[in-house]
Amino acid sequence: MRNKAISLALCVLLISCLVVNAGTAQVEKGKPTPPVATNVSRKFVAYYFYGDFRCDNCKKIEQYSREAIEKYFADQLKTGELVFKVINMDRPENQHFIQDYQLYTRSLIIAEFKGSTQLKWKNLAEVWNYLDDPEAFYDYVKTEIQTYLEST
Repeated sequence: MRNKAISLALCVLLISCLVVNAGTAQVEKGKPTPPVATNVSRKFVAYYFYGDFRCDNCKKIEQYSREAIEKYFADQLKTGELVFKVINMDRPENQHFIQDYQLYTRSLIIAEFKGSTQLKWKNLAEVWNYLDDPEAFYDYVKTEIQTYLEST
């Protein structure tokens, strides 16, 4: 009888842990994902959002964005102050980003977080204007992100 009581108690404990964990996952699912960094009070995420269909221009925006960020913000990437994330907004678990960032096309977004709270964000919508000029694209991304980092 004692073994049955212990087994029952363990089952109840296990189920309780699963329910609490599932509830936490539900709450977190609808929020923008904060970056993971240690010892950094402010954190920034540069998100590139793409979809299931990837045209050459969409691939170019991702490539140029990555190159610009890695070239001009290597120190911030290394410390974790800045994180670059590439996210497929057509996946069900990522569709909340469409409303979160008012996305209407493939986009490069810079967002600021303090802890797990997002403070503000900006859409670098003009990336589409510089697809034929990589250097102008890099300069635009550099200027926009640098201004954004310094404005906080």
